[in-house]
Amino acid sequence: MGWFGGRRDVTTARPAVPPPVSPPVAQRGPTASLWSDGFGRVGTRSLQVLAILAVVAVGVVAVMQLTLVVIPVLIALVLAAAISPLVSWLRRRGVPSLLATWLALVTLVGVLSLVVWAVVRAVADQWDDLAGSAVDGLGELRELVSGLPFEITDEQITEAQDALQGALTSDAVGAGAAAGLSQTADFVAGFFIMVVVLFFFLKDGPRIWEFLLRPFEGARYERGLRVGHKTVQTLGGYVRGTAIVAAVDAIGIGIGLAIVGVPLVLPLSVLVFLLAFIPLVGATLAGILAALVALVALGPVQALVVLVIVVGVNQLEGDFLQPVVMGRSLRLHPLVILVALTAGTVLAGVTGAVLAVPIAASLWGAVQVWDGPATPARFARQKRAETV
Repeated sequence: MGWFGGRRDVTTARPAVPPPVSPPVAQRGPTASLWSDGFGRVGTRSLQVLAILAVVAVGVVAVMQLTLVVIPVLIALVLAAAISPLVSWLRRRGVPSLLATWLALVTLVGVLSLVVWAVVRAVADQWDDLAGSAVDGLGELRELVSGLPFEITDEQITEAQDALQGALTSDAVGAGAAAGLSQTADFVAGFFIMVVVLFFFLKDGPRIWEFLLRPFEGARYERGLRVGHKTVQTLGGYVRGTAIVAAVDAIGIGIGLAIVGVPLVLPLSVLVFLLAFIPLVGATLAGILAALVALVALGPVQALVVLVIVVGVNQLEGDFLQPVVMGRSLRLHPLVILVALTAGTVLAGVTGAVLAVPIAASLWGAVQVWDGPATPARFARQKRAETV
């Protein structure tokens, strides 16, 4: 009957042919036996890992080439997660969706503009004095450690002093950085991209996520909903909590510096606030800088008092304030945070260092709800009593 004929009568069909039986491993030939032993399986897995790494490397290179788009979109996502409760609150109060989005967006842009203006006003005018005090403080520290029992060579101290001086007096810091960031085309373009994307995230965020979930049904669709909700919850909680913690750190350390009599209290407090958005490393850098300024202006005793104040405020923040404010939105091991910071800094500089930890936390949060609201993915479940 050809291509358009009817179905063949099953009674006249050819008899079924039994499936071929695979020969033993020893009879399959040298190639099959080569890949079936232990080394062959290791080689297969190695090739698979290399293929995955190649795909990841291509993705990283693509992201690096599109930083002007990727970074603003990520920043918009983080900010949208942070202020989405405000939009939801306005909508529940009867405010139209478009008006609620505009109110939240204008409020956020106004607050960010005010913060940037305050930072530039506080730091730019006194940055030269701050940088000079830090460099001079490192020089005095060099004299203090020269009599210690363990050896710190002059070459090591000189290299550290040159590195600090180069970092603090470069065009990428202080007034030069503020002016450069506000005038470069990349910054302006990225800012407008971020604002536009942020507007649509605030206005149509759930709708956008529903569109992305169209290919999925059933359990996979429910998983997508859980992952989206958990990501927004984690990112929003991280940003809001970090802002509160940073403000408390800046106020507490600023009051301590004022009591001790350290000069340049305002720019130091601003730097404490900004550096608090970089976990682990930021507080340490702020404390070292404040201690160096105190060492130059007041002496070693006051510098030691400043270090005690910085350590005390950070301990109170880490042990009492952060668990209450941030809850479980950022429960990562310090080693994971350090690795994420390093990777983010290598890929995108300071912006990458700020975004790396909340992104890592959101990914881990997605793993925790992968198979249910309180059921992690199979590989992340505890399978035995983990005692050491």
